[in-house]
Amino acid sequence: MLLGLDLGTKTIGTAICDAGWRFATNGTTVKRGKWGRDRDTIGALIKERNVRGLVLGLPRNMDGSEGPRAQSSRAFARNAEEAFGLPLLLWDERWSTQSAEAAMIGQDMSRTRRAEAIDSHAAAVILQGAIDRLAGGIL
Repeated sequence: MLLGLDLGTKTIGTAICDAGWRFATNGTTVKRGKWGRDRDTIGALIKERNVRGLVLGLPRNMDGSEGPRAQSSRAFARNAEEAFGLPLLLWDERWSTQSAEAAMIGQDMSRTRRAEAIDSHAAAVILQGAIDRLAGGIL
């Protein structure tokens, strides 16, 4: 199992994939806090779901450059690798939020519900992209 994470400033969206790495499913959106709290929350998910690897969205600018949010994600990744001892893949998350929002609009989801679920849906988009690439589904 892989756990996908969409790291926001206030929340962390989560997603999980099936054992065969075919489908990513959005999970919960957890409120972000200090690293110790985030570590404990994600650690509980890892244990509960028997996670064997992490995919963390890397927010790049449209020109491919990296700004402060990407630096924050890289720092989170370093902390997570040390804390969990699991392989971690940083995945370019450009367009993930827009893709997730378009899918939710297509499901006729209300604006309020979209706001609550956007981070976990974006985590699923990030994770699906990664597992498609890792499983050889997309070149």
